[in-house]
Formats: sequence, structure tokens, C-alpha cells
Amino acid sequence: MKNVDQSPSVEKMTAITNVRIFDGEKVIESRSIVIKGEIIVAVGGDIPANATIIDAEDGTLLPGLIDAHVHTSIGGLRDALNFGVTTELEMNGDFTARGRAIQLKNTDDIADVRSAGTAVTAPGGHPDELLPDGDEIPEFVLKELEKLSKEDREAMLAAYAHDHEEVPQVTTVEEAIKHVHTQVENGADYVKIMIEEGTVMGASGLPVLSDEILKAAVDEAHKLDKVVIAHVLTAHSSQTAIDLGVDGLGHLFIDRPDYTPELVQSIVDSGAFVTPCLVLNSSIIGNPASQLANDPRVHSKLSPEWIDILNSSFNTFPQGNIENSYKNVMDLHRAGVDILVGTDVAPVPVPNLGGLAHGASVHHEMQLLVTAGFTPIEALQSATSKPARRFGLYDRGRIAEGARADLVLVNGDPTTNISDTLSIKAVWFKGLQKQS
Repeated sequence: MKNVDQSPSVEKMTAITNVRIFDGEKVIESRSIVIKGEIIVAVGGDIPANATIIDAEDGTLLPGLIDAHVHTSIGGLRDALNFGVTTELEMNGDFTARGRAIQLKNTDDIADVRSAGTAVTAPGGHPDELLPDGDEIPEFVLKELEKLSKEDREAMLAAYAHDHEEVPQVTTVEEAIKHVHTQVENGADYVKIMIEEGTVMGASGLPVLSDEILKAAVDEAHKLDKVVIAHVLTAHSSQTAIDLGVDGLGHLFIDRPDYTPELVQSIVDSGAFVTPCLVLNSSIIGNPASQLANDPRVHSKLSPEWIDILNSSFNTFPQGNIENSYKNVMDLHRAGVDILVGTDVAPVPVPNLGGLAHGASVHHEMQLLVTAGFTPIEALQSATSKPARRFGLYDRGRIAEGARADLVLVNGDPTTNISDTLSIKAVWFKGLQKQS
């Protein structure tokens, strides 16, 4: 695809015509939009005489996709944008407002990012079991650095140094409150708590903070007007998180106990959303994402290292059953719980964190939601308007007048065949068409 408009001038206009439009909620009758600067200024209506016209040839225009659960890097954000994922929501990391100012200066070919900062967890608790030992920068990070420009490399080294400073200990109510304030002062966009004792992660017995301490963190975050998300992977920890008053569950419980209906109703009554990360559940059970990796629409856009990661899996809970996850997510969906698309992909290709890749796994997650029983339109809503609404990103996730022009043009019709989301013709980020 050619870069139609690299000028930041707000005076230049682009019209995308002859296009099927999914506006984030539904397919609408209008067959054209007009972009001026970063903003969609018209949906339907007359085409301005001075507009550059792009004939979509009966393709489908989608809002930029949102991954509501990642751990990311500059390279990850770049890969995400290649797959039409224009926003990533980091759930433990350093892309807070402070981190973005340090790391993303003069970087404009990447997806947008928001972050929880450092999650509230016990000393030695999750995700410590997944991280390399020692203070030296691990080899997989060094390899990633070699691919970056000098500026990107320096930014990533600065971020890595910050990430691996002594993490503030959270062992008391007072420390939990202080930790939440520190994250918010750093510009955290929301707050994350960890409730993970390790059963399905192959690390049984991980330390977890007491309910009293976690409740203090949740309440303090709410006082500061922040959404709180809980890492949970079992039904028991999910119920605990709901009882603590969180706003969203960062995963879907992988088991299916007898009290599942009561848990589902508890989540409904709380108003919480769920980001199931079915792609992660599948990987934990031992399923690699090889079909995705072998899709030429994916294989052509990822490095060999990421393709290798897709062809592997976590495989920490092989006794699990993906059908349980499908039933769980459908019970929640039918009950009216907001389901958001998320992947839990790692910042860089780490051998033991398999089955996931930036950008590509968002498309895989939508496919798994449809396999579970979602309609394609419902899966698309979960990757666009729903995460935008639940995280207060009111300028995106929709195709409407006044919305930011984050857009994905695809061949085919993903509102009837979800796999067509991977047939990407063009991506616009803040009104500019990305060069392929």
C-alpha cells in the first residue's frame, strides 16, 4: 500500500469510498468516510472536492483494534500496528505517562499504549516465576535491542533499568496504599492487582497478598478514580477479586467448578468486565498457535523469533480443557458481561511464553471467541467499542464523526467471516496511512 498522506496538516482531507463500514457496534448504511487531520469529519454524505479519494473496492472498514491485555515494548507496539491494532493496554510494565515520555519520544510508527504501571503483588509473587533470574539483561532482550535504532535502543535500556530497579515491597496495607499512589504519580492509567497462587502456571504455592491488603489497594485506586483489574486464572481467585470490588478480570477462569453459575451471577451483579485471553488459556493447556503462525497473512509480518513463539505453548496445565473456557466465556457473554479482547503477550519473544504474538494474537482471540459461540460482529465489538468504553478511551473504538481516525481496511467481510480481519489492505493511525 502507498502512504497516501504523510503530512500532519489538518487541512488535507482523505475520503475512503465504496466501503462496508463496521462502526464498532454494527454495520451501517454509509459507504464512505472523510478524514481531516487526525479526525473523522464525516461518515457518509458528499465527498469534498479537494479530498484524496481511496476506493476500498468493497472492502470493510473497521475501527483500529484494541488489545486490552498486553506486556509490551517498542517492537511489540510496532508489530501491533502492522496488524491493525492501534492501541495496546499494558497490564504490568512501564508505559505509564512517565514511561511513555522517556521511551516513545520521536517514535511515530507504533501503536498507542496505556499502562497500569507495576502491579500490586506479593514479594516473590506472580509474575516472578516467569522472569529470568539475576540482574543482567537476558539474552533475549539483548537480541531485541540489536534490531533497534540507536534512539530506540537507548530508550529501551532506560526503561529496562527502571523496570528492574528494586520494586517497592507490598507487605502491609500502608505499603499497598503507597504503591498505588506511586503508580498513579508515574501516570498509570489504571491499576492492576495480582491474585495468582500458581496452580495453572506450573508454580503452585506462589505467595499472594492477603484480602485485607488487596482490598486496601482496590479502595485507594478507586479513591484516585482509577479502574482496577485483577489477574486471576481460577474460579476461586475470580470470586475473590469480585468480592474485593475490582472493575475487571484480566483473565478467564480456566477451571469449571460446580459453583460456576453463582460465580457468573456474581460477576454480572458487580458490573465487572472480563478480558478472557482465550489465546493464553489455550497455550496454558498446551496448544501452540501453529495454524496462525502458518497463515501467510501472519507469517509475512512477524520475525522468525515470533513465529517460533507462536509455534510453542506455555503447557503448564495440560490437564485443562479448552471447552471449559469456551463454556465459561459464553456463560458470561450470554449473561450480559462485557467481554474484551486481550492476549497477555510478552514484550519480547520469550521461549517459555509461547503461543502469543503482538497484533496477530488479537485476530486469533477473535477467532477463538467465534469458535466459542460469539457472532463475528460480537467478536469485533470486543476488540473495538467495548474496550474503548470500559477504559474511558472515548476518542477511539468507533467510526463516527469526531472520533480519532484509527482505522483498518480489510478485504472481504469479517462481520460474516472473522478470519477476514487478517486480510489487511491498509491501516490508518491518527489519520495517517501506515506504509507497508
